[in-house]
Amino acid sequence: MRTTEMWVFALILAWPLLEIGLFVVVGGWIGLWATLAWVVLSAMLGIGLIRWQGMGALREVRGGGGIAALQPMAHSALIMLSGMLLILPGFFTDFLGLLLLVPPVRTGLIAVLAARVQLHGVVRRRGEADWVDAEYEEVVPDRDKIGGTTRPSKWGED
Repeated sequence: MRTTEMWVFALILAWPLLEIGLFVVVGGWIGLWATLAWVVLSAMLGIGLIRWQGMGALREVRGGGGIAALQPMAHSALIMLSGMLLILPGFFTDFLGLLLLVPPVRTGLIAVLAARVQLHGVVRRRGEADWVDAEYEEVVPDRDKIGGTTRPSKWGED
């Protein structure tokens, strides 16, 4: 295995061990019922964040947005990730989820990720036509052929 794969494997193994350790330690400090209440309340907060941001992201996409909407959409995506982390039971995931709710943290993370990502694609300007000039050829599958001839389609018949 390469070094990067080893680190990822180590993190995957360490994450649940860290969560279990934190449950034992924090649960010992605050007690069983407070620990259970924390888990349930953080999950409810996570579900609420996902619903709220999910609807906001849909409104943003429907609005057209374009390149100008990338920053707000990135914030929405990170808030939704925060909600998913809050749904997972555990104090470390809750810490990460709450950390992603802090706007300067999200802005910094977006800046770091934006420096590593290159966008490729076609940007359509408002007012451009939504048509494609193309040629086509009908391809009839063998299952629709009887004795080497093509059966007429019954799709348009009522």
